[in-house]
Amino acid sequence: MSEILVLVDHVDGDVKKVTLELLTLANRLGDAAAVWVGPGYEGAKAKLAEFGAKKVYLAEDEELTSYVVAPKAALLAKLVQEKSPAAVLVAATGEGKEVAGRLAVKTGSGALTDVVDVAEGFVGEHSIFGGAIIAHAKVRTGTPIIAVRPNSVAPEAAAATPAEEAVSVQLSDADRAAKIVEKVVEEKGERPDLTEAAIVVSGGRGVGSGENFKIIEALADTLGGAVGASRAATDAGWYPHQFQVGQTGKTVSPQLYIAVGISGAIQHRAGMQTSKTIVAINKDAEAPIFELVDFGVVGDLFQVAPQLTEEINKRK
Repeated sequence: MSEILVLVDHVDGDVKKVTLELLTLANRLGDAAAVWVGPGYEGAKAKLAEFGAKKVYLAEDEELTSYVVAPKAALLAKLVQEKSPAAVLVAATGEGKEVAGRLAVKTGSGALTDVVDVAEGFVGEHSIFGGAIIAHAKVRTGTPIIAVRPNSVAPEAAAATPAEEAVSVQLSDADRAAKIVEKVVEEKGERPDLTEAAIVVSGGRGVGSGENFKIIEALADTLGGAVGASRAATDAGWYPHQFQVGQTGKTVSPQLYIAVGISGAIQHRAGMQTSKTIVAINKDAEAPIFELVDFGVVGDLFQVAPQLTEEINKRK
């Protein structure tokens, strides 16, 4: 089968869930070949093997992670030229989409971004206009470069024994134009990352205040999920902007999304409407969010959410 390159998204050897999703997708379409950039591979090799990497291209030179984005695009461009893969898959994160764009220019290829699924023939599926339209697109020139939205594919273990091949690339002056001079480790709590969480509980304007977001946090913690917020809530200063879900915030696609006190404006729906199961709690029976949900509760969130949290705790 044809080889499909998967750029591994990791932080110091800690492989992100989206990479496992990309490996799963690659193996549906061909043979997954992981591309590892930077140090930390030894601690991650078992995970890549568990999720079906048939081959791993190792570029462990620390210099490649000393500059912003460009070295990864340069390395992938070299691999595309030398290995002639059927396609290249990257995560549709801020960095991943920039890598895809740079790689497309370097290889004279077409790129698809924010793809939610890929069918045979590398036809990408896009969910656009807040989910009102599903569009399909295909690269017509060069090697398909596809940026896949996190949480679009359920990762499936498929044990493999990957062959390893050391690779390198000569960086140009342009590749070294933006150097990373400092890295700051962000303190994180026990909650999962918002864009990778299987369960997300979000609060909106109906929550009423930052203090009341404790209700949202309690429900999320009971489920082992992440906390999100609507633009109205973050603009009001009730919750930090990095937790905003929506067209101008983060896009999530968890297995379960619970919208609490969120009316369901198109801006918010664009960031969560590909979630597998959607539940809404809102006292307004005419709220647009109810057009999208699998399950809806018309009621006072200050009564319903705490009761739900209590009931889940009883059943643990």
